[in-house]
Amino acid sequence: MKWRLFAKSGLRLTLVVQAAFIIYPAGPVSKIPFLCTMVHSLKDFSHPFFIGIAGTGMSALAQYLQGSGKQVSGSDRFFAAGVYNEVQEKLEVMGIRCFTQNGEGITAKTDLVVVSTAIEDTVVEVVKARQLNIPVIRRSELLALIASSKKTIAVGGTSGKSTTSAMIYDILLYAGLEPGIISGAGLVSLIKKGMIGNASVGKGEWLVIEADESDGSIVQYKPEIGVLLNIDKDHQELEELVRLFALFKQNSTRFITNRSHSLTAPLSADISVDFSTSENEPAGYQAKDFQQDGLHISFSVNGESFGLHLPGRHNMENAVAAAAAAGLAGVDLKLSAKALAGYQGIYRRHQVLGQKKGIWLIDDYAHNPVKCAAAIAACQPFTSKVVAWFQPHGYKPTKFLRDDFVKEFSAVLRPDDELWMSEIFYAGGTAVKDISAADLVNDIREKGHNAFFIENRRDFLSAARAHLATGTVILLMGARDPSLENFAKEVWEEL
Repeated sequence: MKWRLFAKSGLRLTLVVQAAFIIYPAGPVSKIPFLCTMVHSLKDFSHPFFIGIAGTGMSALAQYLQGSGKQVSGSDRFFAAGVYNEVQEKLEVMGIRCFTQNGEGITAKTDLVVVSTAIEDTVVEVVKARQLNIPVIRRSELLALIASSKKTIAVGGTSGKSTTSAMIYDILLYAGLEPGIISGAGLVSLIKKGMIGNASVGKGEWLVIEADESDGSIVQYKPEIGVLLNIDKDHQELEELVRLFALFKQNSTRFITNRSHSLTAPLSADISVDFSTSENEPAGYQAKDFQQDGLHISFSVNGESFGLHLPGRHNMENAVAAAAAAGLAGVDLKLSAKALAGYQGIYRRHQVLGQKKGIWLIDDYAHNPVKCAAAIAACQPFTSKVVAWFQPHGYKPTKFLRDDFVKEFSAVLRPDDELWMSEIFYAGGTAVKDISAADLVNDIREKGHNAFFIENRRDFLSAARAHLATGTVILLMGARDPSLENFAKEVWEEL
């Protein structure tokens, strides 16, 4: 076994086992220290245990491995005896054993423990795994192992990864290629089958995954096809994001770039496979003729007509990116257009809950400045007034992006539109509460826009009701808080 000390500018100094570990770029990392995993492929374990299995990213990998023949089990702090949990129920239907987070789930058969970045090394299961000398790896390392076992299409960018991944999956599925997918959000088409919806194994050779830049793990993947959608300030400064995506490009066998985005265009590897939504920036896959009629958009790609039951120019961009990726996988544009005509969307990505008393209610996962602005803009063509509610997540990211939030909201809000914000979501831990959502509201008010602070989100609808009229769209936005989906249902019931 070779040991080496890896030290290079911009990379964390780490003692590693050659070919067994991944070196992460500088940036947010797990609190779990590197352990000697001795896990090089999916063949090296059969009984993995997931700590924090109810999380979107963790549950996706757990389902994928269970569907691949592994005997999966896991625990979560949200699991409690006698308390119903929908994710737990769906995992158990698949044969995945679920436990409370007390260590009892790790047994002599457990041969791998998987942790997310949120799991600290003091968690009882991590302590027990160490005592039993069970290998421990991060979620992103496991995803890299899975990706290396298939011909992988990895979708990167600060916005649109989940939607574009789902679109690629739908196209390949429609084309009969039987792909797999590991996503950051549930596909409505899979949810309707009783699944969580964020993973499917597939019998074919292709696997579609999201390549996450937020923790730097994007540099681990070596996809057959890499797709870069956009680069906007989120989690890290632009300079660091550009560096990470440049490494993503180097690791991809074929690389597709958005030519209509100023920061991604310079990373182009082959303009003939790139995509664009701007006539001033031509590419191999050129989208034009955008139109929106209510919640439906239409456009053309290289002369082929496309139509989707989704609003917003950003979804045209996602769709042309998906068509470009499918093209490299051997699917022609006509087939891609037919597939996307039936695209059903993904959970909490501009999800229309319905219309009641003349008022539309839409729920969206938007959480960074560009995503929030795009979600609002997508509503504007079919209503004269958008009442947007937003709950920022995390005190540190909110402070980091404060000026950007103010800039993007101020640019997109029309004179009659309104922005309501509730207090920042606090997930626990040692976060310094040195900023409030009220600070952002005051900044936006000073720009001359209708902005309101409503500390407790339960008071939002009663406070905003007098501001609603027939045709108004209520847009709910926020991420990371697992109770947001229930909040949307509560607003719908009270509307």
